[in-house]
Amino acid sequence: VQLQASGGGLVQAGDSLRLSCEASTRPFNSFGMGWFRQAPGKEREFVAAIRWNGGSTYYGDSVKGRFSISRDTAKNTVYLQMNSLKPEDTAVYYCAAGSRLIVSTMRSDRHYDYWGQGTQVTVSS
Repeated sequence: VQLQASGGGLVQAGDSLRLSCEASTRPFNSFGMGWFRQAPGKEREFVAAIRWNGGSTYYGDSVKGRFSISRDTAKNTVYLQMNSLKPEDTAVYYCAAGSRLIVSTMRSDRHYDYWGQGTQVTVSS
């Protein structure tokens, strides 16, 4: 599975942005897909994840209530809608897919098998 992330850019605080992650093949129903981010000098951080089958969603504490993850099964694409952006949201955002994710591992990058190339999101104050 190859993942292609897009949609990053430079925005102002309070603005919205939508990231997309298209999979080269249809994810199996057992897959989960997630977004992680990494700011300079910081560790990679879990942002959000979604189960391909059923659509259950999971969020990191820092984005809960502002970000929303969704999927379009017809397009093999996962979206990350980011609202009320803050300067601390500035990072490279990566999409990832995992074939054996369970509830307890959805937030751990070690359990994802496939990664996209990353897209830069910069939020100015």
